[in-house]
Amino acid sequence: MKKYIVIGAVLITGMIFAQDAKPVLEPYGKKVKATYFYENGQVQQEGFFVKGKLEGTWVSYDENGNKTAIAEYKNGKKVGKWFFWTDESEKGFATLSEVDYSNNKIASVKNWKKEAIVNVD
Repeated sequence: MKKYIVIGAVLITGMIFAQDAKPVLEPYGKKVKATYFYENGQVQQEGFFVKGKLEGTWVSYDENGNKTAIAEYKNGKKVGKWFFWTDESEKGFATLSEVDYSNNKIASVKNWKKEAIVNVD
């Protein structure tokens, strides 16, 4: 499972740099807020840059507007706790993964799985 979390973290990070469309950029004090959009107009990802480097909290969403990840950056490097949500409703569960970064590397991974409650009448 750790392998999948690492792959997910890399993909989320990679999405920031591999956008087809350019982000909407807005000045925000000493930061620049960047917002990327899906073709359907939903926000795909949003976060901040300082001096051209990723900074602070970045949030990713799926095409329906559901939050899929929260990441933290400091001076362009991955730091702190990152969270990844997956909704596998069709399979009857949802997961939350917590990835802790230290020195821009994965220090630990914790996973939680919630089984769906099914009412049978």
